[in-house]
Amino acid sequence: MQKQPMKTDLKNLNQEQLVQFVESLGQPAFRGRQILAWIYKPGVTDFSQMTDLAKEFRAILAESACMSRFEESMVERSKDGAVKFGFRLDDGLVIESVLIPEEDRNTLCVSSQVGCAMGCTFCLTGAMGFHRNLTTAEIVNQVCAVQQWTLLRGKGALTNIVFMGMGEPLANFENLINAIAILTEQRGLDFSNRRITVSTCGLVPQMMELGEQTDVNLAVSLHATDDAVRSTLMPINKKYPVSVLIEACRDYRQKRRKRIMFEYTLLDGINDTDADAEQLAALLRDLPCKINLLAANPVADSAFQSPAAAKVLRFQQILRNHGFTVLIRQSRGEDISAACGQLAGTGWDETKVERWEESESISADGEN
Repeated sequence: MQKQPMKTDLKNLNQEQLVQFVESLGQPAFRGRQILAWIYKPGVTDFSQMTDLAKEFRAILAESACMSRFEESMVERSKDGAVKFGFRLDDGLVIESVLIPEEDRNTLCVSSQVGCAMGCTFCLTGAMGFHRNLTTAEIVNQVCAVQQWTLLRGKGALTNIVFMGMGEPLANFENLINAIAILTEQRGLDFSNRRITVSTCGLVPQMMELGEQTDVNLAVSLHATDDAVRSTLMPINKKYPVSVLIEACRDYRQKRRKRIMFEYTLLDGINDTDADAEQLAALLRDLPCKINLLAANPVADSAFQSPAAAKVLRFQQILRNHGFTVLIRQSRGEDISAACGQLAGTGWDETKVERWEESESISADGEN
Protein backbone atom coordinates (compact mmCIF):
# COMPACT_ATOMS: atom_id res chain seq x y z
CA MET A 1 0.00 0.00 0.00
CA GLN A 2 1.30 3.46 -0.89
CA LYS A 3 2.15 5.55 2.18
CA GLN A 4 -0.01 8.63 2.61
CA PRO A 5 1.90 11.95 2.61
CA MET A 6 2.22 13.52 6.04
CA LYS A 7 -0.03 16.50 6.57
CA THR A 8 1.34 19.87 7.66
CA ASP A 9 0.29 20.75 11.20
CA LEU A 10 -0.73 24.39 10.90
CA LYS A 11 -0.16 24.94 14.61
CA ASN A 12 3.56 24.53 13.96
CA LEU A 13 3.47 27.64 11.74
CA ASN A 14 3.65 31.29 12.71
CA GLN A 15 1.91 33.89 10.55
CA GLU A 16 4.81 34.33 8.10
CA GLN A 17 5.15 30.57 7.68
CA LEU A 18 1.38 30.19 7.17
CA VAL A 19 1.52 32.77 4.41
CA GLN A 20 4.33 30.82 2.72
CA PHE A 21 2.32 27.61 3.10
CA VAL A 22 -0.84 28.95 1.41
CA GLU A 23 1.23 30.53 -1.34
CA SER A 24 2.72 27.09 -1.99
CA LEU A 25 -0.87 25.96 -2.57
CA GLY A 26 -1.38 28.73 -5.13
CA GLN A 27 -3.35 31.01 -2.80
CA PRO A 28 -2.80 34.73 -2.08
CA ALA A 29 -0.90 35.72 1.08
CA PHE A 30 -3.95 37.11 2.87
CA ARG A 31 -5.42 33.59 3.03
CA GLY A 32 -2.66 32.65 5.48
CA ARG A 33 -3.64 35.50 7.78
CA GLN A 34 -7.29 34.48 7.47
CA ILE A 35 -6.50 30.91 8.43
CA LEU A 36 -4.44 31.99 11.44
CA ALA A 37 -7.42 33.92 12.80
CA TRP A 38 -9.56 30.78 12.48
CA ILE A 39 -7.09 28.28 13.97
CA TYR A 40 -7.07 29.91 17.40
CA LYS A 41 -10.72 30.84 17.55
CA PRO A 42 -12.40 28.86 20.38
CA GLY A 43 -14.26 25.83 19.13
CA VAL A 44 -12.76 25.70 15.63
CA THR A 45 -11.53 22.15 15.01
CA ASP A 46 -12.27 21.60 11.31
CA PHE A 47 -11.55 23.43 8.06
CA SER A 48 -15.25 23.23 7.15
CA GLN A 49 -15.90 25.85 9.85
CA MET A 50 -13.73 28.44 8.04
CA THR A 51 -16.71 29.85 6.18
CA ASP A 52 -14.96 32.78 4.50
CA LEU A 53 -12.67 30.40 2.59
CA ALA A 54 -13.80 28.93 -0.74
CA LYS A 55 -15.19 25.42 -0.42
CA GLU A 56 -12.62 24.12 -2.90
CA PHE A 57 -9.76 25.59 -0.88
CA ARG A 58 -11.12 24.11 2.33
CA ALA A 59 -11.06 20.70 0.64
CA ILE A 60 -7.42 21.25 -0.39
CA LEU A 61 -6.55 22.19 3.20
CA ALA A 62 -8.25 19.07 4.54
CA GLU A 63 -6.08 16.94 2.26
CA SER A 64 -2.76 18.66 2.92
CA ALA A 65 -2.97 20.08 6.45
CA CYS A 66 -4.28 19.47 9.95
CA MET A 67 -4.82 21.39 13.20
CA SER A 68 -3.49 19.29 16.07
CA ARG A 69 -4.82 19.37 19.62
CA PHE A 70 -4.51 17.28 22.75
CA GLU A 71 -7.39 14.84 22.56
CA GLU A 72 -7.32 13.93 26.26
CA SER A 73 -5.80 15.51 29.34
CA MET A 74 -5.21 14.32 32.87
CA VAL A 75 -6.24 16.94 35.41
CA GLU A 76 -5.39 17.01 39.11
CA ARG A 77 -6.34 19.81 41.50
CA SER A 78 -4.32 20.99 44.47
CA LYS A 79 -5.87 21.98 47.76
CA ASP A 80 -4.38 25.47 47.22
CA GLY A 81 -6.21 25.95 43.89
CA ALA A 82 -3.40 25.10 41.47
CA VAL A 83 -4.32 22.66 38.70
CA LYS A 84 -1.86 20.28 37.03
CA PHE A 85 -2.49 19.09 33.46
CA GLY A 86 -0.85 16.05 31.92
CA PHE A 87 -0.76 15.76 28.13
CA ARG A 88 0.19 12.54 26.36
CA LEU A 89 2.08 13.20 23.15
CA ASP A 90 1.81 11.18 19.94
CA ASP A 91 4.94 9.18 20.86
CA GLY A 92 3.50 8.26 24.27
CA LEU A 93 5.60 10.68 26.33
CA VAL A 94 3.87 12.89 28.90
CA ILE A 95 4.35 16.59 29.56
CA GLU A 96 2.84 18.73 32.29
CA SER A 97 1.50 22.27 32.59
CA VAL A 98 0.33 24.01 35.75
CA LEU A 99 -2.49 26.54 36.04
CA ILE A 100 -2.06 29.00 38.91
CA PRO A 101 -5.31 30.90 39.43
CA GLU A 102 -5.25 34.11 41.46
CA GLU A 103 -7.84 36.76 42.16
CA ASP A 104 -6.68 39.05 39.35
CA ARG A 105 -5.03 36.63 36.92
CA ASN A 106 -4.75 33.10 35.56
CA THR A 107 -1.12 32.10 34.99
CA LEU A 108 -0.14 29.01 33.03
CA CYS A 109 3.27 27.43 33.54
CA VAL A 110 4.17 25.86 30.19
CA SER A 111 6.67 23.12 29.29
CA SER A 112 9.10 23.43 26.39
CA GLN A 113 10.80 20.01 26.45
CA VAL A 114 10.16 16.46 27.58
CA GLY A 115 12.58 16.27 30.47
CA CYS A 116 15.65 18.50 30.66
CA ALA A 117 19.35 18.15 29.89
CA MET A 118 20.54 20.89 32.25
CA GLY A 119 20.87 18.58 35.27
CA CYS A 120 20.14 21.08 38.04
CA THR A 121 20.56 19.01 41.18
CA PHE A 122 17.52 20.32 43.06
CA CYS A 123 15.06 19.81 40.17
CA LEU A 124 13.12 16.61 39.54
CA THR A 125 12.68 17.40 35.84
CA GLY A 126 16.45 17.42 35.47
CA ALA A 127 16.66 14.06 37.23
CA MET A 128 14.43 12.44 34.59
CA GLY A 129 16.92 13.34 31.86
CA PHE A 130 16.25 14.75 28.41
CA HIS A 131 13.96 13.01 25.91
CA ARG A 132 13.25 15.59 23.21
CA ASN A 133 12.22 19.13 22.35
CA LEU A 134 8.54 19.95 22.01
CA THR A 135 7.30 21.12 18.65
CA THR A 136 5.80 24.59 18.31
CA ALA A 137 2.37 22.97 18.16
CA GLU A 138 2.96 20.97 21.36
CA ILE A 139 3.92 24.18 23.17
CA VAL A 140 0.98 26.19 21.86
CA ASN A 141 -1.52 23.38 22.36
CA GLN A 142 -0.86 23.43 26.11
CA VAL A 143 -2.14 27.00 26.13
CA CYS A 144 -5.09 26.19 23.87
CA ALA A 145 -6.19 23.21 25.96
CA VAL A 146 -5.98 24.95 29.34
CA GLN A 147 -7.60 28.10 27.96
CA GLN A 148 -10.55 25.99 26.82
CA TRP A 149 -10.70 24.19 30.19
CA THR A 150 -10.82 27.46 32.15
CA LEU A 151 -13.43 29.06 29.89
CA LEU A 152 -15.70 26.01 30.01
CA ARG A 153 -15.62 26.12 33.81
CA GLY A 154 -16.31 29.84 34.08
CA LYS A 155 -12.85 30.56 35.48
CA GLY A 156 -12.00 33.23 32.92
CA ALA A 157 -9.31 33.42 30.28
CA LEU A 158 -5.62 32.87 30.77
CA THR A 159 -3.81 36.17 31.36
CA ASN A 160 -0.16 35.21 31.85
CA ILE A 161 2.18 32.61 30.34
CA VAL A 162 5.43 31.57 32.03
CA PHE A 163 7.91 29.22 30.38
CA MET A 164 8.92 27.61 33.65
CA GLY A 165 7.59 24.09 33.20
CA MET A 166 9.52 21.03 32.07
CA GLY A 167 12.72 21.79 30.15
CA GLU A 168 15.05 24.71 29.42
CA PRO A 169 13.12 26.96 27.00
CA LEU A 170 16.20 28.48 25.37
CA ALA A 171 17.53 25.01 24.51
CA ASN A 172 14.50 24.71 22.20
CA PHE A 173 15.03 28.15 20.77
CA GLU A 174 13.45 28.02 17.31
CA ASN A 175 10.22 26.40 18.49
CA LEU A 176 10.09 28.76 21.48
CA ILE A 177 10.37 31.81 19.21
CA ASN A 178 7.69 30.45 16.88
CA ALA A 179 5.38 29.75 19.84
CA ILE A 180 5.89 33.26 21.21
CA ALA A 181 5.05 34.69 17.76
CA ILE A 182 1.75 32.76 17.76
CA LEU A 183 0.99 33.64 21.38
CA THR A 184 1.50 37.38 20.78
CA GLU A 185 0.01 37.68 17.30
CA GLN A 186 -3.37 39.43 17.43
CA ARG A 187 -4.84 36.91 14.98
CA GLY A 188 -3.30 34.13 17.06
CA LEU A 189 -3.72 33.90 20.83
CA ASP A 190 -3.29 37.66 21.36
CA PHE A 191 -1.23 37.74 24.57
CA SER A 192 0.71 40.87 25.43
CA ASN A 193 4.51 40.56 25.47
CA ARG A 194 4.51 41.89 29.01
CA ARG A 195 2.33 38.95 30.07
CA ILE A 196 4.83 36.33 28.88
CA THR A 197 7.96 35.36 30.81
CA VAL A 198 10.76 33.07 29.65
CA SER A 199 12.95 31.55 32.34
CA THR A 200 16.48 30.31 31.68
CA CYS A 201 19.19 28.65 33.73
CA GLY A 202 21.71 30.78 31.84
CA LEU A 203 22.21 29.85 28.18
CA VAL A 204 23.91 33.16 27.43
CA PRO A 205 23.99 33.25 23.59
CA GLN A 206 20.34 32.22 23.26
CA MET A 207 19.40 34.64 26.04
CA MET A 208 20.90 37.54 24.12
CA GLU A 209 19.15 36.40 20.95
CA LEU A 210 15.84 36.26 22.82
CA GLY A 211 16.29 39.93 23.71
CA GLU A 212 16.95 40.77 20.07
CA GLN A 213 13.94 38.88 18.71
CA THR A 214 11.23 39.46 21.34
CA ASP A 215 10.01 41.87 24.00
CA VAL A 216 8.87 39.23 26.49
CA ASN A 217 10.03 39.23 30.11
CA LEU A 218 13.23 37.44 31.08
CA ALA A 219 13.71 35.46 34.29
CA VAL A 220 17.18 34.15 35.13
CA SER A 221 17.60 31.23 37.53
CA LEU A 222 20.61 32.26 39.61
CA HIS A 223 20.43 30.35 42.92
CA ALA A 224 24.01 31.14 43.98
CA THR A 225 26.49 34.01 43.71
CA ASP A 226 29.82 32.18 43.42
CA ASP A 227 30.97 29.67 40.84
CA ALA A 228 31.82 26.89 43.27
CA VAL A 229 28.30 26.65 44.71
CA ARG A 230 26.46 27.43 41.50
CA SER A 231 28.41 24.84 39.49
CA THR A 232 27.47 22.22 42.08
CA LEU A 233 23.80 23.16 41.82
CA MET A 234 23.67 24.00 38.10
CA PRO A 235 26.19 22.34 35.75
CA ILE A 236 25.55 25.00 33.08
CA ASN A 237 27.60 27.36 35.27
CA LYS A 238 30.79 25.56 34.17
CA LYS A 239 30.14 26.81 30.63
CA TYR A 240 28.69 30.22 31.49
CA PRO A 241 30.00 31.20 34.93
CA VAL A 242 28.39 33.80 37.15
CA SER A 243 30.51 36.71 35.89
CA VAL A 244 29.66 35.92 32.25
CA LEU A 245 25.96 35.51 33.02
CA ILE A 246 25.70 38.78 34.97
CA GLU A 247 27.62 40.69 32.29
CA ALA A 248 25.17 39.35 29.71
CA CYS A 249 22.27 40.48 31.89
CA ARG A 250 23.77 43.99 31.99
CA ASP A 251 23.98 43.98 28.18
CA TYR A 252 20.56 42.38 27.64
CA ARG A 253 18.34 44.39 25.31
CA GLN A 254 15.00 45.17 26.83
CA LYS A 255 12.44 47.91 26.73
CA ARG A 256 12.85 50.91 28.96
CA ARG A 257 11.52 50.39 32.49
CA LYS A 258 11.56 46.59 32.12
CA ARG A 259 13.64 44.68 34.64
CA ILE A 260 15.13 41.20 34.61
CA MET A 261 13.72 38.87 37.25
CA PHE A 262 16.37 36.88 39.10
CA GLU A 263 15.05 33.65 40.60
CA TYR A 264 16.80 32.42 43.71
CA THR A 265 15.78 29.14 45.33
CA LEU A 266 16.82 29.05 48.98
CA LEU A 267 18.38 25.76 50.06
CA ASP A 268 18.95 25.26 53.76
CA GLY A 269 22.64 25.55 54.67
CA ILE A 270 23.69 25.94 51.02
CA ASN A 271 22.88 29.47 49.83
CA ASP A 272 20.68 31.06 52.49
CA THR A 273 23.02 32.83 54.94
CA ASP A 274 23.23 36.54 55.67
CA ALA A 275 26.54 36.53 53.81
CA ASP A 276 24.85 35.00 50.76
CA ALA A 277 22.25 37.78 50.79
CA GLU A 278 24.98 40.44 51.02
CA GLN A 279 26.91 38.82 48.16
CA LEU A 280 23.75 38.70 46.04
CA ALA A 281 23.14 42.39 46.67
CA ALA A 282 26.73 43.20 45.66
CA LEU A 283 26.51 41.05 42.53
CA LEU A 284 23.33 42.71 41.27
CA ARG A 285 24.22 46.26 42.28
CA ASP A 286 23.16 48.85 39.66
CA LEU A 287 21.48 46.19 37.50
CA PRO A 288 17.77 46.99 36.88
CA CYS A 289 16.12 43.90 38.27
CA LYS A 290 13.70 42.26 40.66
CA ILE A 291 14.51 39.27 42.85
CA ASN A 292 12.13 36.36 43.31
CA LEU A 293 12.89 34.17 46.33
CA LEU A 294 11.53 30.65 46.65
CA ALA A 295 12.06 28.26 49.52
CA ALA A 296 13.03 24.91 47.99
CA ASN A 297 10.15 22.55 47.32
CA PRO A 298 10.51 18.97 48.52
CA VAL A 299 11.77 16.58 45.83
CA ALA A 300 11.91 12.81 46.30
CA ASP A 301 15.36 11.48 47.31
CA SER A 302 16.81 14.99 47.39
CA ALA A 303 19.45 15.98 49.93
CA PHE A 304 18.22 19.59 49.88
CA GLN A 305 15.91 21.04 52.48
CA SER A 306 13.86 24.21 52.67
CA PRO A 307 15.05 26.85 55.18
CA ALA A 308 12.79 28.04 57.98
CA ALA A 309 10.32 30.79 57.10
CA ALA A 310 12.09 33.25 59.40
CA LYS A 311 15.33 32.70 57.52
CA VAL A 312 13.61 33.40 54.18
CA LEU A 313 12.16 36.64 55.55
CA ARG A 314 15.54 37.71 56.90
CA PHE A 315 17.16 37.04 53.50
CA GLN A 316 14.46 39.17 51.87
CA GLN A 317 14.95 42.03 54.34
CA ILE A 318 18.70 42.19 53.80
CA LEU A 319 18.13 42.57 50.07
CA ARG A 320 15.42 45.16 50.62
CA ASN A 321 17.79 47.14 52.82
CA HIS A 322 19.98 47.44 49.72
CA GLY A 323 17.08 48.89 47.72
CA PHE A 324 16.00 45.81 45.75
CA THR A 325 12.43 44.84 44.95
CA VAL A 326 12.22 41.35 46.46
CA LEU A 327 9.24 39.01 46.21
CA ILE A 328 8.75 35.70 47.97
CA ARG A 329 7.05 33.29 45.63
CA GLN A 330 4.49 31.21 47.44
CA SER A 331 4.75 27.57 46.46
CA ARG A 332 1.62 26.28 44.74
CA GLY A 333 0.60 22.72 43.94
CA GLU A 334 3.11 20.97 46.20
CA ASP A 335 0.58 18.31 47.25
CA ILE A 336 0.11 17.18 43.63
CA SER A 337 3.79 17.38 42.58
CA ALA A 338 3.09 20.54 40.60
CA ALA A 339 5.33 23.03 42.40
CA CYS A 340 8.54 24.48 40.97
CA GLY A 341 11.11 21.71 40.42
CA GLN A 342 8.60 18.88 40.86
CA LEU A 343 7.38 18.33 37.28
CA ALA A 344 8.48 14.99 35.90
CA GLY A 345 5.46 13.45 34.18
CA THR A 346 4.94 11.23 37.22
CA GLY A 347 3.48 11.54 40.70
CA TRP A 348 -0.13 11.41 39.52
CA ASP A 349 -2.63 10.22 42.13
CA GLU A 350 -5.07 8.13 40.10
CA THR A 351 -7.69 8.47 42.83
CA LYS A 352 -7.74 12.24 42.21
CA VAL A 353 -7.16 12.45 38.47
CA GLU A 354 -9.95 13.72 36.23
CA ARG A 355 -9.95 12.76 32.56
CA TRP A 356 -10.88 15.60 30.28
CA GLU A 357 -11.42 15.35 26.54
CA GLU A 358 -11.25 18.35 24.27
CA SER A 359 -14.36 17.08 22.52
CA GLU A 360 -16.02 18.93 25.40
CA SER A 361 -15.62 22.03 23.32
CA ILE A 362 -16.59 25.65 22.94
CA SER A 363 -18.45 26.65 19.81
CA ALA A 364 -16.82 29.01 17.34
CA ASP A 365 -18.79 31.92 18.76
CA GLY A 366 -17.45 31.20 22.24
CA GLU A 367 -20.53 29.42 23.65
CA ASN A 368 -20.50 25.97 25.30
